[in-house]
Amino acid sequence: MRFTAAVLVAALIIFAPLRGDAAERAVVLPAPAYDPPATSVGEQKLVVAGGCFWGVQGVFQRVKGVSRAVSGYAGGAKDMARYEAVSRGDTGHAESVEIAYDPKTVSLGELLRVYFSVAHDPTQLNRQGPDAGAQYRSAIFVANADQEKAARNYIAQLSKAKALSAPIVTTLEPLKAFYPAEPYHQDYLVRHPAQPYIVYNDLPKIDDLKRLFPTLYRESPALTN
Repeated sequence: MRFTAAVLVAALIIFAPLRGDAAERAVVLPAPAYDPPATSVGEQKLVVAGGCFWGVQGVFQRVKGVSRAVSGYAGGAKDMARYEAVSRGDTGHAESVEIAYDPKTVSLGELLRVYFSVAHDPTQLNRQGPDAGAQYRSAIFVANADQEKAARNYIAQLSKAKALSAPIVTTLEPLKAFYPAEPYHQDYLVRHPAQPYIVYNDLPKIDDLKRLFPTLYRESPALTN
């Protein structure tokens, strides 16, 4: 899986320029036309999935207004929410990230724009870069009607505009529960910036966030511990 893939990735880095041949390329997408203010006050949460949670967590940890981004599992049962089981791809889970944010600083629409633009490639079905399987699917686990409407409208907006080179395959799934991943997965990108998988697949996302969303980018990530 990703640990064995790291060996191959390390070899690829030798022969390919990091920026030009990164596994996923960021795209400039329009802002959501529908981005209403939060209907409740205080901290809000959004759970998204888009491939390996290391990179997705790393991106959202650097978004202003995000107080916490936790790697974990969503979409399956509690007793199977552990890395060894989820990695098989048959538990129903997706590697996910729970984003806690202040809607007064960053809106749901802005988070969705970062998610579709930078955090992953929403046109890849059951895979991201070198990782394949249903546990790497593109999904938004909606917690309420507001999240579902915002996500559904944005997907429809992007699809109508043909903003991406292929159809969006992101699914909208009801959030039943989110289970934090094992401690060694948390803040992985920050703690292992020289790991070949991170260098090739995930650090370019951080660069793209800074380049495409300079007003949202923050240098110091919001760590989980």
